[in-house]
Amino acid sequence: MKKAVSMFLAAALAVGTFAGCGSSADTGSTGNAGNAGSAASTESSSTDSAAADGSVFKIGGIGPTTGAAAIYGSAVMNAAQIAVDEINEAGGINGYQVEFKAEDDQNDAEKAVNAYNSLKDWGMQVLMGTVTTTPCIAVADKTAEDGMFEITPSASSTDVIENDNVFQACFTDPNQGTASAQYIGENNLATKVAVIYDSSDVYSSGIEATFVKEAANQGFEVVAEEAFTADSKTDFSTQLQKAQSEGADLVFLPIYYTEASIILNQANGMGYEPTFFGCDGMDGILDVKNFDTSLAEGLMLLTPFVADADDEKTQAFVSKYKELYGDTPNQFGADAYDAIYAIKAAIEEAGVTPDMSVSDIGTALEEAMTKISVDGLTGDGMTWEATGEVSKAPKAMVIKDGAYTAM
Repeated sequence: MKKAVSMFLAAALAVGTFAGCGSSADTGSTGNAGNAGSAASTESSSTDSAAADGSVFKIGGIGPTTGAAAIYGSAVMNAAQIAVDEINEAGGINGYQVEFKAEDDQNDAEKAVNAYNSLKDWGMQVLMGTVTTTPCIAVADKTAEDGMFEITPSASSTDVIENDNVFQACFTDPNQGTASAQYIGENNLATKVAVIYDSSDVYSSGIEATFVKEAANQGFEVVAEEAFTADSKTDFSTQLQKAQSEGADLVFLPIYYTEASIILNQANGMGYEPTFFGCDGMDGILDVKNFDTSLAEGLMLLTPFVADADDEKTQAFVSKYKELYGDTPNQFGADAYDAIYAIKAAIEEAGVTPDMSVSDIGTALEEAMTKISVDGLTGDGMTWEATGEVSKAPKAMVIKDGAYTAM
């Protein structure tokens, strides 16, 4: 049965406050990318035995750990492993240890389905994934068929949560567009705004549509809506010239960081210097290979997580992540960390055990999700609607002196 899309989160975002998104030898296979293998735990003989007799929870992860979107997927798998290690070191979930295994989908729907089938063969009982929207829609149909509980850390389209068994740890696309327009309007960031978006991508086009709709209620004018597609994402001169000729003093980019880096570079070549503003897909632009990061100075984006926040929880996570992986975590990693703890909370609320069937676990967790509250990296007191949407407030950050800084 399809869910009706809730407006609860939109209201929450409208009133939300924008802020100024060690390994255990007892955990299972990680599937992490990059140098994750050196930091993640190895399977022990006791864990192997536990897996064989159904006395561990098996959580699978799917996302791009290679390819153009690997910054997202690698961060998700790394952070998920940190959460799993913490949980196991603290005694597990209801006394049971947790195994985590990740599969690479290269941001491709067909590969994501293959990854899902591989994890099913491994014995997966719960899915944390997938990371990006199009693969997640494909996999969500499979988890619905199997009655498997699924929570995605970062696939933000409302199409992802059409099925009752799927939940999100991230904001939905419509709410990102609404919240972005509200932030720009309420903070008087621009009078004329151009939008450059990917019309072939449900993430980008979904945000663009609600941004333009909400802009009508704000104190700025959308003077250009310029689209590109997956087949034409290397030359943005036409879109930028239109924005410049229309006098746009801010360009809204509801797109991913790779294309955004090209746009910033080409705008610089034209001598066009508007304010650039993005959403969670922008997180990662400072890590684009061969990109002059000085061009991103002053770029703003909405995210649920800011790595330089001074609260104890964030700093402990950032410190651990840097220790293990030699890098600063992005909001995709933070959402994944929270997604694992949401699974833990739901399992505890439902009282499920690893010897139950996948579908029985899924039904119980689906009901439990609307009863739990999670204090995470990306929000305190996070709750979930039956629609699958999460309620939490976004934060704004700006790139300053080559680093993400809370606003």
